[in-house]
Amino acid sequence: MARPPNHSAMNGLDGVDRAEALDGTVTSLDPDALERLAHHPLDAIEQEYPHHARAVDGPDETIRPCEDHPVFFGCYDWHSAVHSHWALIRQLRLFDDHPEADAIVERIDARLTPGNVEGEVAYFEEHESFEQPYGWAWLLRLAAELQRWDDPRAARWGDALAPLAEDIRDRTAADFLTQSRPFRVGTHGNSAFALSAVLDYANTVADDGLASDAAETARQFYLDDVDAPVAYEPLGWDFLSPTLTEANLMQRVLEEGEYAEWLDEFLPDLTDPRNEAFLDPVDAGADGEGGVALHLVGLNLAKAWGLAEVADAVDGDTAHLLEASAERHLATGLEGAFTEDYAGSHWLSSFVLYALTRNVDGA
Repeated sequence: MARPPNHSAMNGLDGVDRAEALDGTVTSLDPDALERLAHHPLDAIEQEYPHHARAVDGPDETIRPCEDHPVFFGCYDWHSAVHSHWALIRQLRLFDDHPEADAIVERIDARLTPGNVEGEVAYFEEHESFEQPYGWAWLLRLAAELQRWDDPRAARWGDALAPLAEDIRDRTAADFLTQSRPFRVGTHGNSAFALSAVLDYANTVADDGLASDAAETARQFYLDDVDAPVAYEPLGWDFLSPTLTEANLMQRVLEEGEYAEWLDEFLPDLTDPRNEAFLDPVDAGADGEGGVALHLVGLNLAKAWGLAEVADAVDGDTAHLLEASAERHLATGLEGAFTEDYAGSHWLSSFVLYALTRNVDGA
């Protein structure tokens, strides 16, 4: 839906155009904002500790992150390292004269080498379900981002990453798209979030078979869903809304008329007092300071883009209700996203960038 121009500041990033921010079409940021967006990912991809270690099966098994993961060893966990690389590369691609361009290129050049990627592929040969599906989703987003960019640096990095991207693509087709049921959680296991990323990747690289299989899996998982239990969100430390993540996936899968009918059955009446809280941002500081509670900052950002996308698919009062909620969620999310607490700083910049730029040239 068309929104009037408004250049008022959004909390957390001054000078961001309100309408573009809600639409996810931001293409201009001032140098200070770009430095802010790059600061934590640049540091975090090099920070090996603290790290979320997987299960250790014996005394001789290595758990040194940089040995197991020569590329994606920083950022506390593998998936955050992946999407921090995505965030840095996407910034470099979308925003000319990036003030941290030299630092970004230096960091990515050091990580994305054929030898390092070979080590990542070898790890998956021994740990076949590692980071399924969330890490796989972000790896495919990273590969798609490099595919979109006609630049010698992207070609160099894309060629280096290709063996891992092909491996994850094949694992996705064989082990994720063939699952019998979805996971409707608000955290890493969410099936709808991963399916959206698979579809975006498949469409970017013109992998029609993968796109068809992902769309069919989405239909099998969600086409018959009705009455989303929005009153129960969030559950625990969610950073995704299961309801909105599913609704956004089905926007990619269904034709406009079919989607409108599906959404009418799926999304409950948000003017009902039992559901009104769903439209309000979550106070990330209400139940604890920092730590895992920072997931709720990410939730506000994810709900902002989810609400805005659904608002574009409906009309009248419902559209205005969803858009107003999206704006509140985005402002609240931006306000808390640039924390110095490593529990949030190692990943939240990626969610900010996705929220602001998700609809720029098919992100």
